[in-house]
Amino acid sequence: MTNENVALSFEDLHIQFTLRGQVLKAIRGISLDVYKGESLAIVGESGSGKSVFTKSAMGLLDANGTIAGGHIWYDGRDLAQFKTEKEWLSVRGKEIAMVMQDPMTSLNPLKSVGDQILEAVVLHQGLKGAAAKAAAVDALRAVGIDQPERRYKQYPHEFSGGMRQRVVIAIAVACRPKILICDEPTTALDVTIQAQILDLIKNLQKQLDLTTIYITHDLGVVANVADRIAVMYAGDIVEVGRCDEVFYDPKHPYTWALLSSLPQLGVKGQALYSIQGTPPNLFQEVQGDAFAPRNPQALNIDFVERPPYFEVSPTHKARTWLLDPRAPKVEPPEHIRLLKERGGLSRG
Repeated sequence: MTNENVALSFEDLHIQFTLRGQVLKAIRGISLDVYKGESLAIVGESGSGKSVFTKSAMGLLDANGTIAGGHIWYDGRDLAQFKTEKEWLSVRGKEIAMVMQDPMTSLNPLKSVGDQILEAVVLHQGLKGAAAKAAAVDALRAVGIDQPERRYKQYPHEFSGGMRQRVVIAIAVACRPKILICDEPTTALDVTIQAQILDLIKNLQKQLDLTTIYITHDLGVVANVADRIAVMYAGDIVEVGRCDEVFYDPKHPYTWALLSSLPQLGVKGQALYSIQGTPPNLFQEVQGDAFAPRNPQALNIDFVERPPYFEVSPTHKARTWLLDPRAPKVEPPEHIRLLKERGGLSRG
């Protein structure tokens, strides 16, 4: 793909946090292109760096976090070089917007939902008065909220969890962004509402020609919405490919483990699969493949040298020594074969 097709490009990105005099390397040299109009899912366990990685493109790192190296290219500008809030406000909300995982912390309980959408419309669309209010009501209507004129005057506590999440999405799309980052947008919701919210985001993506980035720890959630999946572990992307490639032909042992953990693959009467051990301590230098200590199929070299990316197809690559021609043949676990045989995942 040519550069014109790239909406956002991360190049050898390093992010670190200083805590009590110690340095934590949260993002360890990630390079990733996000293509215009696509839906990209970034998946991995809690603490793998998913939110930190995407927040870096909006200038939302905590005060003790810094971009220690690399570039974030957007529309010809290197966002990694931005220093002031004024610079970030030219992009944040206006060009790249975010839907946070907990709508209660995203919404102001003391303001009506209409006023909160109105703020975004006035700031980013430059509308005023009746035109601004009409645009805010339209945003409520666009996210599937009935009687938007009446709902406009109500407060967040008068909405259910699913409806509040729709309001948060309305605020994000009212800014008319080109890229929408959804950070665990369905975590606090029950399964039926989850499916509705994912369908809503999918429909808005088509209507508004959005590029969407989903952040989630649950591969099952993105099975029906993502075009591509990037699997993240210990501040690094260990595998990236089209949705079908990552689900049905995964190559990295961590991806195998994540897929094996899906409740949909559970067998009645048997314990669900769980990944043994814990992620590495990122205050310390990671030797070799970060997943090696938790990987029953780890090779000796995994503990010594970080693997490069091996290309599986033009759209699929994985950072594992198992793809080296010299490596012994290791079969994926039984769950992966079952997934391939079933040929699909429900949202169950």
